[in-house]
Amino acid sequence: MMRKNEILRNRKAIIFDLDGTLVDSMWMWKAIDIEFLGEYGRACPEDLQKQIEGMSFSETAEYFKARFDLPLDTGQIKEIWTRMSIDKYRTQVRLKSGAVRLLRYAGARGIACGIATSNGRQMVDAVLEATGVLPYFQVVTTACEVKEGKPSPDIYLEVASRLGVAPEDCLVFEDVPAGILAGKRAGMTVCGVADDSAAHMREEVIGLSDYFIESFEDIPLPEETGEETAEKSLKERKGI
Repeated sequence: MMRKNEILRNRKAIIFDLDGTLVDSMWMWKAIDIEFLGEYGRACPEDLQKQIEGMSFSETAEYFKARFDLPLDTGQIKEIWTRMSIDKYRTQVRLKSGAVRLLRYAGARGIACGIATSNGRQMVDAVLEATGVLPYFQVVTTACEVKEGKPSPDIYLEVASRLGVAPEDCLVFEDVPAGILAGKRAGMTVCGVADDSAAHMREEVIGLSDYFIESFEDIPLPEETGEETAEKSLKERKGI
């Protein structure tokens, strides 16, 4: 595990997963799964979140239809989930602590920012607009736009391509193993982010990640550590 003060060094782009990483929303999805399955007389199994980890929105709908033998097509399932989630995203979901601080830092220094999410686009737009951070992102990509969801690297490679940044210059933030593997397989540096919903996978997350943080507040920003001032002084002395 590398030192936290190196997390932002030489990064040209930062790519965030959404649920459980940038926003505190996994509690909401568990509640929706229980309510949705209950409407059709199905119980929500304990292993559900692990089984759907990393799947795109469409892949998850297909999984639900097959596993729970639902009398709906995948389009209807996604429509119901979208309707159930949008109000919660707009009114109850909050950003993870320190997220705005990091986004402001990136924006002020020309570090590109992107979203790589397994969620549906309507829901992504709803929460980014409600939390006021949509303007910080140059690219928002969902797993339904690429061939395979996480842990395939497809979505991270697509975001990097749209941002015009080489994978090795990208820093990824993820909360679960499938997402971390996707970032690593894309050739990117990955920082694991703690989330209550992934507490049972904490050691796995730490083991797979290059860095691990409890919160975005843990990330030292160069101007707070004096590194930025020191580097500027050094360049001035060298006439750079």
